[in-house]
Amino acid sequence: MKTLVLVVFLFSQLMLAQKELTHEVYFDTDKSEVPETEHSRLLLFLSEIESMDIEKISIYGFCDDRGSDNYNLKLSQDRANSIKTIFSNNEFDESVITNVDGKGEILLKVVKEENVEKIRGLNRKVQIIVKPVFPPKPVEEVKKKDAAEVLKGEIKAGDNIVLDNILFKTGYSYLMPESVKTLENITKVMVERKDIYFTIQGHVCCTQNSRDAIDRKTKQRNLSVARAKYIYDYMAKKGVDKKRMKYVGMRRKFPLGGEPKYDRRVEILVTYVGETN
Repeated sequence: MKTLVLVVFLFSQLMLAQKELTHEVYFDTDKSEVPETEHSRLLLFLSEIESMDIEKISIYGFCDDRGSDNYNLKLSQDRANSIKTIFSNNEFDESVITNVDGKGEILLKVVKEENVEKIRGLNRKVQIIVKPVFPPKPVEEVKKKDAAEVLKGEIKAGDNIVLDNILFKTGYSYLMPESVKTLENITKVMVERKDIYFTIQGHVCCTQNSRDAIDRKTKQRNLSVARAKYIYDYMAKKGVDKKRMKYVGMRRKFPLGGEPKYDRRVEILVTYVGETN
């Protein structure tokens, strides 16, 4: 009996893993801008799927039955495009977005509801469909150079050191918990190495046209700067002389070409190495 229960449980978990996730964003009449409340709901949905292994995402725009066919097709496409832009602005990997299509109007009778205006409100929407990879891909352990050890060694002006294990939460300027110890170790080295002057460079993932991403906490489009400043402030608090360091945001000028999480990064550009006593 216990074996049967276990089999049923595992089967239910497998079915759940294969299940598509959907989210709908609703729009005001004749508008393609996402209302503030809907924008907040969408960000919550993004936070739910950020850690998933995703096969593809489809984004479909719709309109109510008012307006001409051409008008509704354009408006529904604009709505779908606005959702894709939000994905991009919030560091979401666009390579998995396979469809961004305006479908035009939805007929009134699609929804069982007597209130015509309520039906039209429900039809002014974008539907997002997320299909997870099944089975999930195995997690690959990538051997990285330890930045603290690199900084202890022989370095020169112009060296650019990627802090590989300093990873940020998607859309934010604070670290993932597993990266805190790494930052602590790097900072200890920089406190001791008073001969090193450097610039902290912040980077973001997945935005269009090398733009900066939006910091979800402040709503400002300066996430790469905020990430660099986070490291700067931490090091200054721990005793690194502010005269030895600067910080700058690099937007998305230099993607690494691998997993998106590695573009949510900071690097140290060595600007000067003095003589040690």
